[in-house]
Amino acid sequence: MTTNEPSPNESSPNETSAPLSFPRQYARTQRFTLGAPRGFTVSPDGERVVFLRSSSGTHREQLLWVLDLAEGAAPRERVAADPRELLGGAAERLSAEERARRERSREGSAGIVSYAVDRAVELAAFALSGRLFTAELRAGTARELAVPGPVIDPRPSPDGRHVAYVARGTLRVVGADGDGDRAVAEPEEAETAYGLAEFVAAEEMGRGRGFWWSPESDRLLVARVDESPVARWWIADPARPEAEPQRVAYPAAGTANADVGLFLVGLDGDREEVLWDRARYPYLARVHWSADGPPLLLVQARDQRTQVHLAVDAATGETRTVHVDEDPVWLDLHPGTPAWDPQGRLVRIADEGGARVLAVGDRALTGASLQLRAVLDVGANDVLVAAAAGAEAKDPELGETHVYRVNELGVERVSEGPGVHSAVRGGAVTVLSSARVNVPGSVTRVLRDGRELAVIASSAEQPLISARVRLVEGGARRIPCAVLLPSGYEEGDGPLPVLMDPYGGPHGQRVVAAHNAHVTSQWFADQGFAVVVADGRGTPGRSPAWEKEIAGDLSKTLEDQVEALRSLAGSFPLDLGRVAIRGWSYGGFLAAMAVLRRPDVFHAAVVGAPVTDHRLYDTHYTERYQGGTPQDLPEVYRANSLVWDGELTEAREPARPMMIIHGLADDNVVVAHSLLLSSALLAAGRPHEVLPLTGVTHMTPQEQVAENLLRLQVDFLRRSL
Repeated sequence: MTTNEPSPNESSPNETSAPLSFPRQYARTQRFTLGAPRGFTVSPDGERVVFLRSSSGTHREQLLWVLDLAEGAAPRERVAADPRELLGGAAERLSAEERARRERSREGSAGIVSYAVDRAVELAAFALSGRLFTAELRAGTARELAVPGPVIDPRPSPDGRHVAYVARGTLRVVGADGDGDRAVAEPEEAETAYGLAEFVAAEEMGRGRGFWWSPESDRLLVARVDESPVARWWIADPARPEAEPQRVAYPAAGTANADVGLFLVGLDGDREEVLWDRARYPYLARVHWSADGPPLLLVQARDQRTQVHLAVDAATGETRTVHVDEDPVWLDLHPGTPAWDPQGRLVRIADEGGARVLAVGDRALTGASLQLRAVLDVGANDVLVAAAAGAEAKDPELGETHVYRVNELGVERVSEGPGVHSAVRGGAVTVLSSARVNVPGSVTRVLRDGRELAVIASSAEQPLISARVRLVEGGARRIPCAVLLPSGYEEGDGPLPVLMDPYGGPHGQRVVAAHNAHVTSQWFADQGFAVVVADGRGTPGRSPAWEKEIAGDLSKTLEDQVEALRSLAGSFPLDLGRVAIRGWSYGGFLAAMAVLRRPDVFHAAVVGAPVTDHRLYDTHYTERYQGGTPQDLPEVYRANSLVWDGELTEAREPARPMMIIHGLADDNVVVAHSLLLSSALLAAGRPHEVLPLTGVTHMTPQEQVAENLLRLQVDFLRRSL
């Protein structure tokens, strides 16, 4: 089934004449991400940087670009593929599977939203409207390959001679010249698919793909996903009673996951099953296949306290254990790992000695001065990583992330100046993107052996307002905080009503040294609030122990919001008699918990897409942080949920006003969470408002919706305080 929706950026004629407001700008620029270059790939010869960028800060369609870096010539940008030309001006049409993939990756733009390349970075493949296209990156030409669709996740072979892709659950391979299309792995039953990631892999593990080419381009590792064990949920659109509900496979906590296997598949369809103890380690978390070693898997136990690195015999499918990780609380998954280095040593990120360290082979190459975030590239003589300052850093900077080169000789910082930095590397060329707290947007520099060759231009709009953010620590726990006061506020203006603006949970660091991360909080501040963003226990950045302290007890995230608020009142003009809290997803859960359990501190809450009953959220996330399944730990699930067994009848007085917002098309945090909360509030006689968003998912990408949500929240907060 395909759908054809109007662009969220379309405006009616009478809207275009109105002065541009920050909420409108924030919505139409998709949080100021449109027009910014992203998705970088560097050719191994250092002659090309490939990337995506829309033509302006308000156009959703991403184009494929090439920056030529040939020796002796000035760097030059050129378009390698323009989706408007390739589709002949026709509107983009997405299959249900592609829409789901974009929802899992939180992709709200259009056009060429992702691409894959061959080893030499000379051929790119991508899908548009379910059709397969390739681009010759040296020549700058693009063409369509006529194949069955709708096409999902096309990827060239390393030698550039073939392209593999998925269509209707079948993995297919076609020649790069468009000839010889054939199926190499076909589903045996309606509930199975080859080459795709299952829900929890894409939503929670950071694995959005389901097949991997061999370095020799003669075989593929292919995931087989059988969703028949997974419970079926129905997501309906109440605004369209004539439409059938969407049937989705949703593995809620304590229920069955999809059955995921892995096969070595030849181009002729011959295959061998990859064998490991899938009953003990059902989660296929990572797959790595490079010329530096055999296929490498990372598989996890369902409780996520044990994971095993497995090397695969590419001839037989047999596996051998390379390394085992164990943790009494949980094990995290990290971007870029595991991998082999050119010497055949295992590269991984591990929790050791109270820090998150880079381990290569048998050695930890970093210590407590760094907290590793990701492996960015494994080179011949070093590993490029992203890391924050650790507990033993001499001069840690709050909210910063830097890029480092690491080898046996030591650690060298590549990024310069305070901020949040990331990088992509190929050979001697590094693409370094840097965001700073006092400068809007980010700057992307291209370096060769440390020398700047070019700056990749950004077309992103600059926010109409400037974030005046103070990064501080609050309370005895030194909770990272960002504080924003109204523009023009002076000390004699008196105390301000407070808006706590957290995410406050796992994976959701909000206190970062980057300007655009705080512009929405600044807009709320300019409406007359002192805004506080606090990253308490559970959020990333401090240490593994800081993150894992919330295991089985999510109320600690609320305790830290209270501690941060009260500690900052001595340094900032906070009126503790007027305190509101707003949040989305985990932040929505935290906001609801705040007014229900601590009405002595919080006086109103905006509750966006909250997880109110953790039995209704997915296995991989929920069972990790609750410490097990609802069947094994009913008392833990009860303590951490808001609507189970009389939570609201036990809620403390006085009752505080609450605005609940939820998209009816949300297939991640389904609207049942908010409906159950509203029903329980009504039964308990507690005041609240409900704002249902028709056709809106967990992302809320629609321009008018995103704009008006900001305005309605401010109206509610003013009324409530």
